[in-house]
Amino acid sequence: MDRYKIFTDVELVALLKKGDKVAFAEIYDRYWDKLFSIAGHKLEQLEDAEEVVQNIFIALWNRRETLNITSTLNSYLAVSVKYRVIKVLEKLYRQKKYADSLGKECGLDDSTQEWLEFTALKASLEQLVKKLPDKCQLVYRMSREEGFSQKEIAGKLDISEKTVEAHLGKALKTIRSGLNILISMLL
Repeated sequence: MDRYKIFTDVELVALLKKGDKVAFAEIYDRYWDKLFSIAGHKLEQLEDAEEVVQNIFIALWNRRETLNITSTLNSYLAVSVKYRVIKVLEKLYRQKKYADSLGKECGLDDSTQEWLEFTALKASLEQLVKKLPDKCQLVYRMSREEGFSQKEIAGKLDISEKTVEAHLGKALKTIRSGLNILISMLL
């Protein structure tokens, strides 16, 4: 392993393309701290930064045979961090926006009574979601809880966008109907 420390990045990438695990380990050791530092400065949660870096190395290993680095390895990895951090920030923004809108729709303030009512409503919503068919439930959670777009969901689940739209429509209709019944019982 020590002899790999003297290899250039170009040499290590060439070995990596051939499936050399020691070359991959050297790249990992060489760049992990730097990439983590870049991601850590942009993300509030260190766990998110760690996940970004781990995913970059997983992708690097998985795509080793078709890897096409036109710049330096350092630049390639830094740009990879940049794009993955942007994706994480977008996802966190969508989640926060969803949580904020949920809170505003319910007209929350600091009163204990409203907090209890909101908690009960949220529990009821969760029960309604759990009653959905598996695929429908998965699409709903990916859209509303994880903040994925319909296109992203379609790609991740390997289904068409129309199918995602249909599952989401069915989920929303079922949840809306269940909540209307619950609200009418409360009034």
